[in-house]
This record gives sequence, structure tokens and C-alpha cells, in this order.
Amino acid sequence: MRTVTLTYPVPPETAAEWAQPQVVALGQFDGLHRGHASVITSAVALARKEGVPAAVMTFHPHPKDVMGKGDYEGYLTPQPDKQELLAGMGVDILYIVEFNEQLSRVSPQNFVSVMLLPLQVVTAVVGFDFRFGYQGEGDADMLRALGQGVMNVETVPPFLIDGVKVSSSGIRKSLQNGELATANDWFGRCYHLRGTVGHGEKRGRTIGFPTANLQLEEHFVVPAKGVYAVRVFFNNTLLFGVMNVGVKPTFHEGMIAPSFEVHVFDFEGDLYDKELKVELVAYIRPERKFESIQALIAQIGDDAETAKKLLGTNS
Repeated sequence: MRTVTLTYPVPPETAAEWAQPQVVALGQFDGLHRGHASVITSAVALARKEGVPAAVMTFHPHPKDVMGKGDYEGYLTPQPDKQELLAGMGVDILYIVEFNEQLSRVSPQNFVSVMLLPLQVVTAVVGFDFRFGYQGEGDADMLRALGQGVMNVETVPPFLIDGVKVSSSGIRKSLQNGELATANDWFGRCYHLRGTVGHGEKRGRTIGFPTANLQLEEHFVVPAKGVYAVRVFFNNTLLFGVMNVGVKPTFHEGMIAPSFEVHVFDFEGDLYDKELKVELVAYIRPERKFESIQALIAQIGDDAETAKKLLGTNS
């Protein structure tokens, strides 16, 4: 998959370099959940049928991040992870459009004439609720009209699970409410966090459960505070463990920013400064304060056994 960064307006030489008949799935695609995947796979299938490249055009940073909207709570799938997933979906070209205040004020007409038509997009594939242009003025019907007969538009219907539309906002709420099974079902995969192991308080090793203090690399959506059964990917190796997301109320009062502490089962080695990808497989319990260190140790032991059963490992 080739990745191309575009800015508005697209320089003529850049448009000329990438201009070719192509099918483009167009959208923010934050999350790349099963609804987004249905749009992208439709575009890939259509491109294969027509014998042209399959492309995705998305935007970075997230518009809400740029515009400072108060309801922006982080990325479900940050850009590096999005690129990795798209490459595995058969996408030939990924256009990453730099989203800034200037682009936010571009009219639907100018967006089509400057960003799409010069690339010779023959078909744009969008979700049923796609909006574009200044203040979301444009929709699929306007996109079709602005295509001037040379760019077709295909609209993909909502992806439903048990009659409910899969959405990024729904996944965010599920993650924040501890409804991980629903979030993962809507994703079509396990939600994951990625970060580098930093130096924490080193308390875990003193109570028999050493933990890796994961410092997130991106502005991820933070899941509900509590304990999770997790899969850990390190140096192309699959490991298993249990993770606590929270403020460690047994030891602290007044903490606001959560920490991400991962206990990897049966692992001996140095993880400091190493990158880990942590998949959240199951939500075990909410975080709570314990009356004694001994009670906490006993609960962590129980959590570890629960996690091993959920993960299908006796390690």
C-alpha cells in the first residue's frame, strides 16, 4: 500500500503524479470498525471489478481535535494503526489529507474540484451518513451532483448488529462504560492500546506481581477504569497478562490521570523503553480500593487466574 500525504489545495504536480482512474473510499474512518470496513471493502471490491486501484482518503488529525470540540475524547484507531489495518484490507493507495482550519472552511464544491476530480476518481464510495465541506454542508447527493458526470458515487448502508447501527460514538461509550464485549464486537477485533514501557512506582514487584507501566504513544480513547484480561505483543511475540487501568486508589488519593499497568504472565526480562501493543480481550472488574495490601494481593491473584481462563492459557 502506498501512502500519500495531501494538503489543500493539492499542488498541480502532486495531482498529476497520482492522477489515474481509481475508486476511493472517502471518510474519517476513526476506529475502522465493522461499519467503516463495509465501506472500504465495498470500494476494494468495486475497484477490482473495474480493474483500477482501490484507494482510501481520510483526514488527520481528527477534525474534532483540530477544532477543539469539547466532546473529542481521543482516537479509537490512531493513524499508524489505521495504516496497518488498511494495508491488510487490500487498499492500494492511502491518501492522508492534512486537516487544518483552512480545510475546515472549504466548500463542498471546492473540495470536489480541487481534491477529487484532479485525481481522476471514477467512483467515490461513502457511508450513508457521509458529510463533507464547511459545516458539513455536503452529503452523498451533493457529492454525486458535483461529480459532473465523471465521478460516480456509491453509498453503503449502515452496518447493523442486532438492529443497532455500528458507530464510533457507540464504541466510545461502550469502552467508557466497561462494556468491552460490545465494543470489540462492533470493532470486529479487540480494542488495543500501544505505548512504551516507562519507569513506574515499581510497587508491583514488591507484592509479587511486577507490572509494565505503559505510557501511551497516541491520544487513545481511555477505557473504563478496572482490570482487563489482555494479549500483549512484544517483538513479534504473543504474551498474555492482566492490565489495570486506573488511579490505584489503595495507594493514592486525588489522582486524576489513569495509569496503565500490565502484568505479563511468566515473563522474565527487561521491558523498559520497549513498545508494547496490548489487546483488551475481556473486562474482569471495576477498579476499587482495598482495606489492606494483603487483600489487594489476594484479589490480583484471583484476577490473574480469571484472566488465564478467559484467555485460554494455563501459563
